Amino acid sequence: MLHGPQGIGKATFAFELAAAILTATGDEDAHRVSEQVSALSHPNLFVLRRRPKDGKGYYTVIRVEDVRDIRDSLHHTRGRAGHRIAVIDSIDDCNPSAANALLKTLEEPPADTTFLLISHRPGRLLPTIKSRCHNLALRPIVADHVRGVLLEHDPTLGQTELDRAVALSGGRPRRAFETLSLEADSALGALQAWLSNPALQPSGVALKLADALGANAQSTELSFAREMLDDWMADEARMAAIEGGSRMRLASANELWDKAHALFADADDINLDMKQTLVAVFDAIRKHVALFVPSPTETL
Repeated sequence: MLHGPQGIGKATFAFELAAAILTATGDEDAHRVSEQVSALSHPNLFVLRRRPKDGKGYYTVIRVEDVRDIRDSLHHTRGRAGHRIAVIDSIDDCNPSAANALLKTLEEPPADTTFLLISHRPGRLLPTIKSRCHNLALRPIVADHVRGVLLEHDPTLGQTELDRAVALSGGRPRRAFETLSLEADSALGALQAWLSNPALQPSGVALKLADALGANAQSTELSFAREMLDDWMADEARMAAIEGGSRMRLASANELWDKAHALFADADDINLDMKQTLVAVFDAIRKHVALFVPSPTETL
């Protein structure tokens, strides 16, 4: 199981690892195998993801029938010499029935088959699934490496674009690339500034942020903002735990995490107003910070 924050390159690593295993156990050269893996056309490579609907969009979960399809395929005669690789991207997307069906396959896997499970939130997975995997924790990369990834992709990027993308990336290359596709005056920069000290920001700033970010519930900008909020809340819980003596701060941070995710889940499931949801989340963050988080001037 490859686990860590979303956007740091877990899937990229999984497919590179798959190509290496297929090359080492098969009868084709590395270049040919890499081409087939990139095109998802190698006969010994199986990928389980959320599937597209017959109409528009994708299913919100990996369903039990999706797991059964890949399980049945893995029991067929292999298409080429060598091991088979099943990439689950991501295991977090499995609904309970799919997770249980996958567990049965992990308990009795087909011969010469490697499962590469990708998880952004391993704490939510079934303990029985985690216990049957070798766990490899991946972490965000340093800013200079993010900068290097961006320049390798596009050497013509200007310094201002680079600095902005690296600053908003949080060590996640995918997020850095998403930043490049956003307008220079995106509200994400304002959100980053707000999160640096929510308690001292005027209430009107949060309202403007909610208006800007919540205008389109399907936008890349909103998805990005939700990841930034997740990161901030996770970092706050981590800091409270490290301090040791702040049990009330840790309890409040955990409560904040649960409340924010419940609010977003309700907004997603029953199509509530995302602007109002963001206002509620921002208000909950402000209240937590006002009670438990020292301001930067207090820590000097």
